[in-house]
Amino acid sequence: MNSTTSSSVSRAASTSPDARTAIAEIAERLGPATAKIVCFFAAPTYDREALTAAIAEHFAGSTVIGCTTAGEFGPAGYQEGSLSAFALSEADFDVEVVRIDSLAHMEIDSGSVAMTSAMMRMRDRGRTVDADHCFSFLLVDGLSMREEALVSSLHLPLGDICQFGGSAGDDLHFERTQVFHGGRFHDDAAVVLLVHTELPFEVFRTQHFVETDKRMVITEADPLTRTVTEINAEPAAREYARQVGLEISELTPQVFATHPVLVKVGAETFIRSIARVNDDESLTFFCAIEAGNVLTVAKGVDLVKSLELTLDEVRGRVGAPQLTIGCDCILRSLEAKRCAIRDRVAEVLDQSQAVGFTTYGEQVGSMHVNQTFTGVMIGSGIA
Repeated sequence: MNSTTSSSVSRAASTSPDARTAIAEIAERLGPATAKIVCFFAAPTYDREALTAAIAEHFAGSTVIGCTTAGEFGPAGYQEGSLSAFALSEADFDVEVVRIDSLAHMEIDSGSVAMTSAMMRMRDRGRTVDADHCFSFLLVDGLSMREEALVSSLHLPLGDICQFGGSAGDDLHFERTQVFHGGRFHDDAAVVLLVHTELPFEVFRTQHFVETDKRMVITEADPLTRTVTEINAEPAAREYARQVGLEISELTPQVFATHPVLVKVGAETFIRSIARVNDDESLTFFCAIEAGNVLTVAKGVDLVKSLELTLDEVRGRVGAPQLTIGCDCILRSLEAKRCAIRDRVAEVLDQSQAVGFTTYGEQVGSMHVNQTFTGVMIGSGIA
């Protein structure tokens, strides 16, 4: 089954490698052209000019947003080289879409100004813009390295309204990641979707790592490049390797995926994943990190069970899910593949009508995180 449709929402997937065929199949499987918004997640292998032309042909009456990915999931399960999508009906959803360009030169209040304007336009249409009726979904260029500044700026006017999202990918090539809006693909940009609905929903996050007793302090770092040069006043890679019981030469992406670090914000912990060791024994992270941050080495628990537990708890509050929009970290996907559990993860997600993509980072609230699944479950109110 490559599609799921209700009166309010629909999701679809195509595994065709041809861009025009994939979009045509998505359009057919999403159902009648009554969508207020269509959002797609496309493998970077697709010809983007062909995608753009096919979208204009098949979705002329809808607002369309999307991004490139490091993997896709939906009614066809976990895939690479595919296209997945969802649509929200005009009857049950109102939306505002804003694009923020030139992230490299973004002013500190750019996100706040854009989000405030979107909220005002929605209020002008008589909508109640609050946490009970609205959520915000973000797609951002995954190579911009501006996620922290962006989510912080967007979060300010939202207040209690929950925000989540993901960083676009390109199948681990780290060459070009793009978002789609206004009929074309964009570099160095973000697309924000503010959604209003009377249906029950809940924004959530889940991670499968817990704290150990191994703690360390960042003593020298450059947040702009996400590079840590010293931990505990020692070369960063050397000290991290000592903390996990290894030599520097043994530090690999698999080690980093198995032993990420946690930072505590209030009573909550958030994952910071290491990207690589540099020649000067510094460490580059997938998230910004600052001198003075106290890090805890993490250990993993059962990925499938932690995901299942989270989704079950959310389902208990919003009722039978009509749609779950998800952003799943590439490091989680790689772990699931390595441990041969990806089919089990896909089954758990399908039970919640999930659709989404594999990311280069995830956003939740005002935080940019790694090795996390963020999403929103839109329910029926019926258990």
